[in-house]
Amino acid sequence: MEATILITGGAGFIGSNLTEYFLAKGYKVVALDNFATGHLHNLAAVASHSHFKLIEGDIRNINDCALAVESVDYVLHQAALGSVPRSIGDPVTTNEVNVSGFLNMLVAARDAKVKRFVYAASSSTYGDSQGLPKVEEVIGKPLSPYAITKYVNELYAEIFGKTYGLETIGLRYFNVFGRKQDPKGAYAAVIPKFVMQLMQHESPIINGDGNYSRDFTYIDNVIQMNELAMTTAHPEAINTVFNTAFGDRNTLNDLVGYLKKYLGEFDESIKNIPINYGPNRAGDIPHSLASIDKAKRLLGYAPQFSLQQGLKEAVVWYWEHLR
Repeated sequence: MEATILITGGAGFIGSNLTEYFLAKGYKVVALDNFATGHLHNLAAVASHSHFKLIEGDIRNINDCALAVESVDYVLHQAALGSVPRSIGDPVTTNEVNVSGFLNMLVAARDAKVKRFVYAASSSTYGDSQGLPKVEEVIGKPLSPYAITKYVNELYAEIFGKTYGLETIGLRYFNVFGRKQDPKGAYAAVIPKFVMQLMQHESPIINGDGNYSRDFTYIDNVIQMNELAMTTAHPEAINTVFNTAFGDRNTLNDLVGYLKKYLGEFDESIKNIPINYGPNRAGDIPHSLASIDKAKRLLGYAPQFSLQQGLKEAVVWYWEHLR
């Protein structure tokens, strides 16, 4: 397989997992990253791979984008500044990266005549929509600057499809977790953050009463969706968006219970660590659950990992790498 894939944000959590997967499948992979949130150590296993090229650059720089897409067949655009709280604290930088940077990548992909542009969209786009499960065609008003930027991505992608003929597919990620997810920093995702705290015998702090629920999505399900989106020939799948999730929901209390159980297999005392509760977080929605019917119908999506199955795998990785 000689096709070349550009993975933006290739040193990040999702990007580095995609990079490893597609190199193993025989693709050539170019990774673009500015290392604002990505890490070189995420790419250590593939750094010397003959089909791998790393470009240190920033999607806010159109020249970096143009350089990265040279001779590329497909783009898997993962680069973004995530985190609702970060966007509330610094909406300007979030917009520069997630909107201006996204537009730069679309322009570069169009000019390079790439075959398809698959991009990380977000479940935050559903905003204040109350209905469950979330279906792609029904969204609400955004609840954070981050959510606005990710919705704007979808609008731009649709316009580039209609106006310039660029094939795009957006993947609305729901609470992705798994190996290589960074537990450090002010905006760490909840699962690796809780894992790190529990391994250090600290009590995790849950925002609210712990009954908020999420459709936690293991990284291997996300990899499957990216591959299906990149390779599908189904005409209805092009220039649209898909929920990328498992299609089930668990509360934060459920989540911590599973983590204590699985980590407790390595260290029995973790099972007895108490949980603390704090105020709800601004911009958070109470419940999130995806309908994955559209992805099943048009892409043949068949997620393999529930929250519990994914956590069992992830906890082993965390135990080996984060202690």
